[in-house]
Amino acid sequence: MDEIVRNLLNMAQTPNHKLNNTYFCHKNTLLFRADILDNQLFDQQFIDLIVTSPPYNVGINYNSNNDGLTYEQYLDFSEQWMKNCYSWSKTQARFCLNIPLDKNKGGHRAVGADLTKIAQNVGWKYKSTIVWNEGNISRRTAWGSWQSASAPVVIAPVELIVVLYKDEWKKTNGSKISDITSDEFKNWTQGVWVFKGESKKRIGHPAPFPKELPYRCIKLFSYQNDLIFDPFAGSGTTLLVAQNLDRKSIGTELDPNYFELAKNRILKVADL
Repeated sequence: MDEIVRNLLNMAQTPNHKLNNTYFCHKNTLLFRADILDNQLFDQQFIDLIVTSPPYNVGINYNSNNDGLTYEQYLDFSEQWMKNCYSWSKTQARFCLNIPLDKNKGGHRAVGADLTKIAQNVGWKYKSTIVWNEGNISRRTAWGSWQSASAPVVIAPVELIVVLYKDEWKKTNGSKISDITSDEFKNWTQGVWVFKGESKKRIGHPAPFPKELPYRCIKLFSYQNDLIFDPFAGSGTTLLVAQNLDRKSIGTELDPNYFELAKNRILKVADL
């Protein structure tokens, strides 16, 4: 077991520690059933790369999370968890933030712009934005004023992956072992990624993202043996992809049912 993972596991096993008896560990993958809003969860900087998709605040039933906050409350929530992640990140950490471009539910909001600004206010530095085209235009039902300039609704069937970093963009630490191919590098450094989303029914989670998303982010922005963190582990996709790519991975998940789902998926992949 890697030293950093062992240290975090030992911390969680300390009697009376808040993470005691709320974790799952397999090889160099460690999942905590915990609230990412708690700034006392960890006491060290251990993160090399964050790959996550936070709740979008569009009324999804997450069981243990309120996805129907006011927009101001949602921005406060976003600031708090991004600040915690910043505190636990190494100086050369990167941050891949999968968020909507905008949303119409509950009022038109420029979510991507607002959360990018909050991340920068917390201390994260902006590097670039990848546009993820899911190809979901056929699902569209809201047109506004049909064939009229009265009140048309424009919807872009894309999401964003905002790429940020802590203090230094150039990576000089870590194993320096990259596993990305030349074709992958050429294709993925183009700022539009096209691949399909994931099936909620197949995974058993209300908002899963496909393995392709963390797969590309991890191979493009981290070395082998780096530590990948997902503060909203959900069904465990980031963690299991990291495990398959010879990275260490740590995740937090608030809901006990999704914690078990992620645990079982990680074990299933490990047995293949």
